[in-house]
Amino acid sequence: MRRVLITGCSSGIGRAMADAFKVSGHEVWASARKPHDVEHLAAAGFIALQLDVNDQAALAQLAERLSQETDGLDVLINNAGYGAMGPVLDGGVEGLQQQFETNVFSVVGVTRALFAQLRRKHGLVVNIGSVSGVLVTPFAGAYCASKAAVHALSDALRMELAPFGIRVLEVQPGAINTQFAKNASDQAEHLISENSPWWPMREGIRARAKASQDNPTPATAFATAVLNAVDRPKPPHLLRYGNGSRALPLLAALVPSGLLQKILMKRFGLNR
Repeated sequence: MRRVLITGCSSGIGRAMADAFKVSGHEVWASARKPHDVEHLAAAGFIALQLDVNDQAALAQLAERLSQETDGLDVLINNAGYGAMGPVLDGGVEGLQQQFETNVFSVVGVTRALFAQLRRKHGLVVNIGSVSGVLVTPFAGAYCASKAAVHALSDALRMELAPFGIRVLEVQPGAINTQFAKNASDQAEHLISENSPWWPMREGIRARAKASQDNPTPATAFATAVLNAVDRPKPPHLLRYGNGSRALPLLAALVPSGLLQKILMKRFGLNR
């Protein structure tokens, strides 16, 4: 049995991973931001934590609790995140900051706060990225940029944490059957405005928000794949799983950038 802490467990792949690790016999510390979600996690038998991943005081308290109650942390899964959809300039600096605070800054903040506990156990950090960090699409620029940053940070952390016996695994999901697309669509609808220069292309924005759910892979299957990778004696540096997780990076690597941009612009209604 290993001690696993997972952020963003209220629903989706976070909850699916928490269930998979618990069923396999691991001790799961599952975090969520909203009190009622924490109550549901506690009722399901997890060590439930109310945690805002950008709250430094709360992270310090969590680190202290782990120090006092345990002998360290075996696995940290940085999963908390969301997908901001819409034109980059419509979201502006504020939208980009919000996206990076949750998807990127929290990876550094949580890992830094729990570094000592991970070091004690020669632990593993699992960062949930996305194939969107490899294949950039229009109307998801902030999200793609945040996941590209997670990819770069994962590579840097893998090298910097190695002297302390801490390993890093980046996971790049494809389309997974969760509420992600609905949440992304709701966020996009909130952003779309008749005053936007991209108003005539609003159906392309909606299409991009829904694209992440094209023939999605079950969240339970994704969670099992992550569990199997984590449980390996030598976890891989990168795991890609879910519909499109292999094909889309291959497309980005093999198709000339100019042609690829034309394809994506046509796909999302930008050929005007």
